Amino acid sequence: MAQADETTADGDQPSGLINRWAQGSMQNPDKTYRGLFYLVMVFFLFTTLFPLYWLLVIALTPSNQISDMGLAPKGFNLHVFVEIFQRLPFHVFMFNSFVLALVTTIIVLVLASLAGYVFGRLDFPGRGPLMLLILAISYFPPAAFLIPLFQLFTGNVSILGLSPPMLYNTPGALLLPFSALFMPLSIFILTTFYAQIPDGLEDAARIEGTTRLGALFRVIIPLSAPGVATAGVLTFINVYNEFFFSYLMTDGQAKHWAPLLWGILGYQGQYASFYNLMAAASIVGILPIAILVVIAQEKIVSGLTSGALKE
Repeated sequence: MAQADETTADGDQPSGLINRWAQGSMQNPDKTYRGLFYLVMVFFLFTTLFPLYWLLVIALTPSNQISDMGLAPKGFNLHVFVEIFQRLPFHVFMFNSFVLALVTTIIVLVLASLAGYVFGRLDFPGRGPLMLLILAISYFPPAAFLIPLFQLFTGNVSILGLSPPMLYNTPGALLLPFSALFMPLSIFILTTFYAQIPDGLEDAARIEGTTRLGALFRVIIPLSAPGVATAGVLTFINVYNEFFFSYLMTDGQAKHWAPLLWGILGYQGQYASFYNLMAAASIVGILPIAILVVIAQEKIVSGLTSGALKE
């Protein structure tokens, strides 16, 4: 009887509970995997969505009440989403970012498609080291290129006795660095996809009189739609959210193609900062990206997964 009591007492200890949980997990592993999946999913959803919720809390709270904040807003000021357009031409900043991201994506996809075709479908000496060199360049910090690019775009560098055009405060000062920074990843993605297209399909197009360039745009790119969509969406998102060159290559005026970042920082004055306006502007600014990700999520997932498999 005493031994049974000790067993019962031991069963109430944490070690006994852990042993029973371990035995149950071995007997029903599917239930354990499902529970762990839900636990990890809840954790990632919380860490991902809580910053957005906190932005909404700050945006809805009047600026004179943003102190000792809790988890709920101190008010319900929906007019803040109208006020951000009244104080600044915030729609112009959003338009600038959208156009810069769209043009950069087109440039990157066209050039990366040509490079991806060369690396993925042509065999030439030094292909592997050259591909590694392109990927290595993508890991250089943007700050390493700032001073030479700034001097070049402001006309302080002469090339063969000729001064380059003044690109500061123009779209060119942003499009050129953006294209160079985000092209290596697109080249890598498209190279992986283009290499998987059977040679017979391209040969059939070539027999019918299509050039290599025509086969690329008529056969290979349509068959690699998930990879092209993945490269395009990732480039668009990265350019739309870019901070470093967006801040340094313009003076912050909307008419000088200042992007979304400058619009958000515009609500921060010398003597006062309207945090509710900055939070509301951040929420409005990420809406296009959120809509794009929701629409293209299947293409992104299929592109990132199928690109890693070679049949």
